[in-house]
Amino acid sequence: MRGHTGRKHSAACPASSRFSHSRTGAPEIGVTLHHPHGQIYAYPYIPPRSAAIASAAGVHWDASGGTQSLSSALLAAERNDGRRMVLEGEHFSAYVPFAARWPLEVHLVPHRQVPDFAALTGAERDELAHVYPELLTRLDALYPTETPYIAAWHQAPVGPALRRAGHLHLQLTSPRRAADKLKFLAGSEAAVGAFINDTTPESVAERLRAVAAVGTAASSPEGAPA
Repeated sequence: MRGHTGRKHSAACPASSRFSHSRTGAPEIGVTLHHPHGQIYAYPYIPPRSAAIASAAGVHWDASGGTQSLSSALLAAERNDGRRMVLEGEHFSAYVPFAARWPLEVHLVPHRQVPDFAALTGAERDELAHVYPELLTRLDALYPTETPYIAAWHQAPVGPALRRAGHLHLQLTSPRRAADKLKFLAGSEAAVGAFINDTTPESVAERLRAVAAVGTAASSPEGAPA
C-alpha cells in the first residue's frame, strides 16, 4: 500500500492504473516471473478501456448533478439487491458485476468516492489491508489448486474534467471456469467483442460467500450464505 500511495500523479501521465499480478506460478495467464510481483503503469495517454470507463462515469456524474459517481450508484444497487454481493465491510464492499465478462470477476469498491490510493484515510487503508487478501483467499478456495488471476486497480485520470467523476476500484478477474478448464476467447469475443459466459454472477457470488474465511474483517451480506 505504501508503494502505491507514495507515487504521485504526474501532469504528463493522464491515466494511472495499478495492475497487480500476484499469482505465484500462473503460466496459464502469461506470468513468466514465478514469484509474487506487480506492475504499475502510468500512460502518457488514456488507454481505450480507461477512456470508456471515464466517459461512462462522466455521463452519470453530469446526470446526477455532480452528486454521485457511477461506481457509487452501482455499489448501492448491488448492496440493495444483495444476490451478487461477496463481502461487505465498513469502508469497502465487493460484488460480482451483473454483466461479468469472465467466469470469475469481482469488483472491490470503497464506499466513499475517492480518486486514488493517496486519497484513502488511515481507517480505509487498514480495512483494505484485510479485505483484499480475504477476497484473494476466497478465490483460491473455490478449487483444489490456486486460481490464476489478474487484479487491476483503476484510479481516476488526472485531468480535472474526468477526475471529478472517478472512483478508485479493483477489477479482479480470472479465466478459470472449472477446476481443469480456462476460458478462451472464441469467435463471439474475438471477432465482435461480445462476451459469452457459461456462469451466472449470482452463482459465482454465492460460491464466494460460501468459502468465506474465518475471522475476516468484512462479512458476507446479512441473510446470505457465509
